[in-house]
This record gives sequence, C-alpha cells and structure tokens, in this order.
Amino acid sequence: MAFDSKKYIDTYKETSSRITQQFPTADIKKAVDLIHTARKRGSHVFTIGNGGSASTASHFAGDLFKWATANGKAPIKAFCLTDNIPLISALTNDDGWSEIFTEQLKTLAQPGDVIVGFSVHGGSGKENAGVWSQNLTKAMHYVQQIGGSAIGITGFDGGAMKDLCDVHINVPVTSTAHVEGLHLVVSHMIVDTLKEIALHEHEQSTGKKDTHRK
Repeated sequence: MAFDSKKYIDTYKETSSRITQQFPTADIKKAVDLIHTARKRGSHVFTIGNGGSASTASHFAGDLFKWATANGKAPIKAFCLTDNIPLISALTNDDGWSEIFTEQLKTLAQPGDVIVGFSVHGGSGKENAGVWSQNLTKAMHYVQQIGGSAIGITGFDGGAMKDLCDVHINVPVTSTAHVEGLHLVVSHMIVDTLKEIALHEHEQSTGKKDTHRK
C-alpha cells in the first residue's frame, strides 16, 4: 500500500492547530512585557539557538529590530549571536562549542539586557557531542548572573530551560518538526504584539494614527 501523503498532511495540520490553541498566553505576554521594558530602558535583546533554532533566532532578532516599531520609532536593540560565522568558528576553535554565546556576551551584555533562547528540547538529552544545547543554557545563566533576564522558548518537556528561565514558553508537542514550525508562530505573536504596543503608544503621544499599520 502506498503511503497516504494527503492523510499525513491533514493530520499534521490538525496537530498544528490543536497545539496552537494550547499556547501559554500568559507566558507569551510575560515575554512581551519583558522585551518591551528592555526597549523602554534602551537595553539589548540577544537571541540564540542551534540548528533550525539558530535560523529562528536570527529571524526573530531581525523582526524585533525592524518590524516591532512604530514608523521606525521605539526600536529594539536586538542582536542574534548565531549570525557571525567567522566569529563562531573562531570561538569554537579556541574556547569550545559550549562557550560560543557566553564569550560574545562577556563583551556585549550589560545589566538589564534580555536573552531569548530557542531550543526544541530546552537543553535536555545527550548525543555524541555531549549534552544538547549547553551553550544556550550557559549563555542564559550568564545574562542572569550579571543582572539580566532569560526567556526560553522550547518544546517537548521544556528541558533545563523550564527551570532556568525567568519566562518559559513551551510548545507542548513531542515532534521536532511541529516545535520548530510553531516556534516561528510564537515569535511572530511576540513581535506583532510589540509592534501594536509601539503603535498604540506612538498614537497616544502624538494624537495621530500611524500610517505604517499593516
């Protein structure tokens, strides 16, 4: 019997829809509030991830920087620590993979900054290279130690990030494909809410409707 691709796709859609309805709205709001507070005081927001989550972290930082504003006002100082490949390869070569984010933060991070980590397993489990995502949890702990905050966006059971982070957003499904895809939905929820906040505050302060609403 041939594999029923249509049935599989329909099931995938149904699972995605069901899990989206289970998103922890209160935790997503906490993340929004934390990043908005960082924006208002001019603090940095750093994003990190490994593998597919690295691309999500990069996408998220770009959206925070460019999209979550009101006509270019109320910017967020967002930077993704996965994007400088020469630097990451040098840090891996000299200090080890577990230090690639922490070493960058030692130069860049300040008290009050926020770090956002995307991880399917939340830093749990182990493979040939060692403990999964230990570079993420180390970086998050470092930011907390210097007086910043950590947001963890995970799947499965939340892993180590569940107990480590100041705000934990879990996509409650044990499927890597669903977790990675729905992490993008979570990140867009956060970004678009931040944009609406910026637009609202801009309109309240100027008395004019922003022309960049889309």
